[in-house]
Amino acid sequence: MTRTYSPKAADRTHDWLVIDAADVVLGRLATTAAALLRGKHKTTFAPHMDMGDHVIIINADKVVLTSNKADRKRAYRHSGYPGGLKSVSYTELLEKNPERAVEKAIRGMLPKNSLGADLFRKLRVYAGPEHPHAAQQPTAYTIGQVAQ
Repeated sequence: MTRTYSPKAADRTHDWLVIDAADVVLGRLATTAAALLRGKHKTTFAPHMDMGDHVIIINADKVVLTSNKADRKRAYRHSGYPGGLKSVSYTELLEKNPERAVEKAIRGMLPKNSLGADLFRKLRVYAGPEHPHAAQQPTAYTIGQVAQ
């Protein structure tokens, strides 16, 4: 009889990866980053454990949206009070706070529970090409995508 493999806490390895978001479509960037944070690219993947890697995204201000979604699509947030719903177009959001636009897309693709919150803490997004994580010796990760 074949037993199902279940990884132990000692089997975890969390690598550091850098993704350059320049001229990458936001949805493709988000799906790739969510899969890396989750650990789906590893053979030891378990849906109930944090097996993923730390992900650093640079050049978030150069991410693109296809079609005319930048004008049509809106980002919503709610204060928690009645009438506290606010929205802003993605054009404004990418100008003002591009890190938030990328984080919002990736957060929506992670599990909606405490595991998802733990995975989201391993994401770092920076608008420019510099990041302060050189001591962790991150490796570059390229996203293979169809040209826009």
